[in-house]
Amino acid sequence: MTALAVEVEPAEVGFDATRLARIDAYLQRYVDEGLLPGYLVAVTRHGRVAHLAIGGWQHVEDRIALQADSLFRIYSMTKPVTSVAAMMLYEQGLFELSTPVSRFIPSFADVRVFAGGSDLKQVTVPATEPVRMGHLLSHTAGLTYGFHRRHPADALYRAAGFEWAYPPGVDLAGACDIWAGVPLLFQPGAEWAYSVATDVLGRVVEVISAQRLDEYFAEHILDPLGMHDTSFGVPAGQADRLARLYLAAPDGMVPGDALGAATLQRTLLSGGAGLVSSAHDYHRFTQLLRRGGELDGVRLLGPRTLAYMTRNHLPGGADLEQFGQPLYAEVPLRGMGFGLGFSVVLDPAWAGTAGNAGEYGWGGAASTAFSIDPVEQTTLLFFTQLLPSSTHPLRTNLRQLVTQALVD
Repeated sequence: MTALAVEVEPAEVGFDATRLARIDAYLQRYVDEGLLPGYLVAVTRHGRVAHLAIGGWQHVEDRIALQADSLFRIYSMTKPVTSVAAMMLYEQGLFELSTPVSRFIPSFADVRVFAGGSDLKQVTVPATEPVRMGHLLSHTAGLTYGFHRRHPADALYRAAGFEWAYPPGVDLAGACDIWAGVPLLFQPGAEWAYSVATDVLGRVVEVISAQRLDEYFAEHILDPLGMHDTSFGVPAGQADRLARLYLAAPDGMVPGDALGAATLQRTLLSGGAGLVSSAHDYHRFTQLLRRGGELDGVRLLGPRTLAYMTRNHLPGGADLEQFGQPLYAEVPLRGMGFGLGFSVVLDPAWAGTAGNAGEYGWGGAASTAFSIDPVEQTTLLFFTQLLPSSTHPLRTNLRQLVTQALVD
């Protein structure tokens, strides 16, 4: 158990400390108004923590304060970890982005595509090309989420028990077979839609490595990086460190731990949403990314592979608004592209941010988020536990609050 701490005076790395303090004031207003349980923000430059903002509650009702070593359900911030795991296997020549997923998961051999009708009476056509590994990494496979509630296929996911929870007794292999039997939203590669694609990717990691996903993560990523507080479910004896989950309500928020229990089970190892982590641990992961795949002498990826992952992979340089389904995502769609596991800023002006093109990151359903700016060599980590993440404009505002504090 290690807590993140400030490592450098802000001025030494080009930040104005007074301006960074605006982050604390901004988030504390949400806590004071009962709109956010608590917050932990870490801002770094050149790998050193220059600002740490911690406030509010780990457990609101019992008035247990949030701590620097609190644990959080990071939901979709699991996806970049799974994407790194997969690309480590890619670097070993064990698949190509063009490799059909059916090579590893046979149920994906004969997928069909929704062409009309309803969830009760579907009209489908055969897929014109296979679902490929690159489609999983870039969310262009045609898969979906049950919670989108915008397409008949979403209803089929919910009917199978996949919305904010998982069907009892279903493991990752079984879930992938269920998803493969639901019609795709579109032909593989034709559009972008946020989906269970990274969960399927996690199953591919299992098949290729002949290890359970938690075992692969621990041996090849978490232990080498010293991320000992990160796991599927809460580490043994550490339940008192877990921040309570809250759901947004019309007059504030209500406890949501019953809903969030799905992220704590170990039956279905969700490569898309299953990890619990700490600020210290995810800071280690973001510094690995910032440094091109290496941290403290441990190299997981080559720098050119990471550069390839964090460039836009949408055809023709399109952004998510042009190429994507009008569905939920963890970032704004306009001016944003998508790489292999990360969103990427294409045009800061179009995206409405004062940052730089090439900034990349992602977020989680309980409002957690991270971003990395390779130009300024900054990282932003934000942890809280409020679901859904679209409730408040916290992420975009926090990125702006970091940018305005850079004065060198």
